[in-house]
Amino acid sequence: MTSSPESGWAVPADADSPHEGGFRARMDITTDRGGPRYGEFSEEIRRLMDLARYACPTPEITDELIDQVRALNKRLEDVQIDEWRSPAGTRIDLPARGNITLPPYEISEGGPDGVVASVTFRPFHLGGNDAAHGGHVAVAFDDLGGMASALAVQGITRTAYLTVSYRSLTPLRTPLRMHTWVENLDGRKAFVKGTLHDGDRLCADLDALFIALKPGQP
Repeated sequence: MTSSPESGWAVPADADSPHEGGFRARMDITTDRGGPRYGEFSEEIRRLMDLARYACPTPEITDELIDQVRALNKRLEDVQIDEWRSPAGTRIDLPARGNITLPPYEISEGGPDGVVASVTFRPFHLGGNDAAHGGHVAVAFDDLGGMASALAVQGITRTAYLTVSYRSLTPLRTPLRMHTWVENLDGRKAFVKGTLHDGDRLCADLDALFIALKPGQP
């Protein structure tokens, strides 16, 4: 049975929400939302995703796991809030801001020269032959490219296009260096470049356009 948006994840903003009409109009950042063990919670969910990716349970164990996952989902349904106040995506003290939909990364540099991060693709991100799926590489580029463009325009941007060229295999379970920067800024248009390296080896590169949003623009 599929949950309706109202009882599932699409919880609407309310009067106390920081959302004011525009995309991330007042997205409050935090280091404590979700509590002091939220980082552990995120890591355990990532670990669950990793293990599920390679799992081949017996029918009996599958029945048992379904019951356990349903119980967990029911527990999580009881603590749903709107996207503007979720710890995931706003916990700047955690890898990828606590957002488990992103490959985990840690920022080492962020400023006029762009963003440099250490990105690790986990077993969950498998594409094949122990290499990361190209879609997950693109997701990492999209997030860190958006961060570089936001720093350049001093505001929020949305992706207009994103082109990733895959130069060699991207390994799993390996800290990789991702660098994104604004090559050219033309009004609201931020033309972004990026590279992903495993040591000296280029795994992929990025060519993208991000557009700065106007006040109140969704």
